[in-house]
Amino acid sequence: MKKFFILLLKPFSFLPALLVMYLIFSFSSQTGTESGNLSYKISHKIIVTADTVLDKNMSEEQIAYYTDKIHTPVRKLAHMSEYFVLAVCVSFPLYVYGLRGILLILFAGFISVGFACTDEFHQSFVAGRGPSKRDVMIDSIGAFAGILLVQFVCWNTLRRSRKKNR
Repeated sequence: MKKFFILLLKPFSFLPALLVMYLIFSFSSQTGTESGNLSYKISHKIIVTADTVLDKNMSEEQIAYYTDKIHTPVRKLAHMSEYFVLAVCVSFPLYVYGLRGILLILFAGFISVGFACTDEFHQSFVAGRGPSKRDVMIDSIGAFAGILLVQFVCWNTLRRSRKKNR
């Protein structure tokens, strides 16, 4: 009965990946202005928080200057983070299904990078947005970092459990 229950629930392990894909797609559906404003607000909050924590007492001009300085890196880090999370959500279920090593890297990488490519294509139809090979590369770095993290965590977990069973 337990095996039947596990077999029945295994396909649901991909739900987090589908939810992350939906989230990425909805972010990509924002116009260029909406997307830029959102990341600018986040950049601004980072600077204001840093100013408060470090007790620098920056002027509004200084806060605006530093917000502009980190705006692009924050946007690119958001790209990388989204695909890091996607890759983790794709890799864990694949690992459970038995994919290990290079097969896991290739299969999860294909899904994550393939989604990054289709997402950039989708952006070509959104006002003020366009496809970017650079963004696909940034997305891919995040994805492969996520895949390698899953590989490392699962490998260490299995190794420890094998040592305990000896």
